[in-house]
This record gives sequence, C-alpha cells and structure tokens, in this order.
Amino acid sequence: VQLVESGGGLVQPGGSLRLSCATSGFTFSSYHMSWYRQPPGKERDLVAVITTAGVGINYADSVKGRFTISRDNAKNTVYLQMNSLKPEDTAVYYCNAQAEWGTRRYWGQGTQVTVSS
Repeated sequence: VQLVESGGGLVQPGGSLRLSCATSGFTFSSYHMSWYRQPPGKERDLVAVITTAGVGINYADSVKGRFTISRDNAKNTVYLQMNSLKPEDTAVYYCNAQAEWGTRRYWGQGTQVTVSS
C-alpha cells in the first residue's frame, strides 16, 4: 500500500497550492479519502473528507470556502485545492484512506506546506 503526497511548498499569503495524493495497493474506490494537517507542535487535525463516490464532502470550519477536496477514482488520486492561503495553514499535510467497510486505514508520509511572506 502506498499513499504519496505531492504539491506542497512555500507560498505567500493569499496564494494557492494544489496537493495530490497518488495511491496504490488497495481498492481506492472503496475508501473514503481525507486530508489532515499537523502544524508544528500541535496535533493532527482533519481538514477535509470525501466519500467513496465523491458525493459526501465535509470541511473543517477553518478552511471552508477556501479549500476544495476532490478525487479521481480512475487515477486512484485525491486532491486538495487550497486557495487564499493564510500563515495559519502552515503544516504538514497528510493523506488518509479509511475503508468504507471495516477498520483498515492508511496514511501517506506527508507534505510540507508553508505560508509566509
């Protein structure tokens, strides 16, 4: 099983980034996909989640209206479009896969996002 995040980096406040999480080794379409983030010295928190068919989507209040989660089941990839970035969005962003049925759960290795002028 592999979940590989990409697209992180350094961006100025107000800028945008698009994170990708390419997966393999499991049946992607049977897993709910999420993005979490962990700021320095803080706990890992849920940012956004999308259900298996992409019908159900939820966001943390802090990113509503700025971030968009999406998935491409043909490419086994989940995305996070991040707009109007703020310094407080600085964190390591992790991709997570949660089985629709059962308790299997997988994590990516994380990608750093730094919002700074």
